[in-house]
Order: sequence, then structure tokens, then C-alpha cells
Amino acid sequence: MRLDIVTPQKKAFSDEIDNVVVPGSEGELGILPAHAPLVTTLKPGELRYEKEGEEHHLAIGTGIVEISDDRVSVLTDMALGEHEIDEEAVEKALASAQQAMEEKVHPDDIAAAAVLIQKQLAQLHIKRRRRRL
Repeated sequence: MRLDIVTPQKKAFSDEIDNVVVPGSEGELGILPAHAPLVTTLKPGELRYEKEGEEHHLAIGTGIVEISDDRVSVLTDMALGEHEIDEEAVEKALASAQQAMEEKVHPDDIAAAAVLIQKQLAQLHIKRRRRRL
């Protein structure tokens, strides 16, 4: 099946794959060839796909996934592989977002800070994955 991942900045990925797991708003969603058509929202987290027996990982942000025929289209505001993530910059942004969340009182500000924290944590998870293996 074909996986296309698009951000506002670029086409982050486009290739034939064996399967994919996305962080859906209601939990992880595993997608195999011939999956039923579906459109759902994504939350920041880890997208995993398998190609020729090898698993690959990307940190993704909020967005949507559309499944139709043998095609999976991911539209997201962030899609980063391990080599694209600057761990030091992410840690600084995470600390800043956590501080902002503590200082904000408006629910919209708290929600925005929470999403930013989720994105930063997803990036750190991808970047630090190899250290745990």
C-alpha cells in the first residue's frame, strides 16, 4: 500500500509500505492493506511503518489520516525522522512549554501548551529510541 505524509512545508514521505501504525486521537491505529476506508484525527506521537521487514519511526504532530483503497494519506503539522531532530533544541522547547503551561490560566493557552509538550515528547522519544535498544 502507498503511504504519503505531507506537512505544510514539504512532502515528508511517499512510498510503498507493508503496514503503518498512527497515533489516532482515540489511540494507536494499525493499518494493513485493504483496510476499510476511514478518516480520523491524529494526535502528536510516533508513526511507525514497516517496509520490506524493516520498521521506521517518525515523530508527527496533529493532523488527519485518510485511508482509501490501498492508500494512506497523513496530513500533519510536523513529521520528523530521528536525523532531523535536534535533541538540545527540543529539550529547551519542552522546558519552555512546561513553564508556559504552569503560568497560563486561560484554557486555550493551556491546551496549546499541552499539544506543544506532546510534540516535543514525541520527538524526544524518536531521538532517544536507539539508546534504549
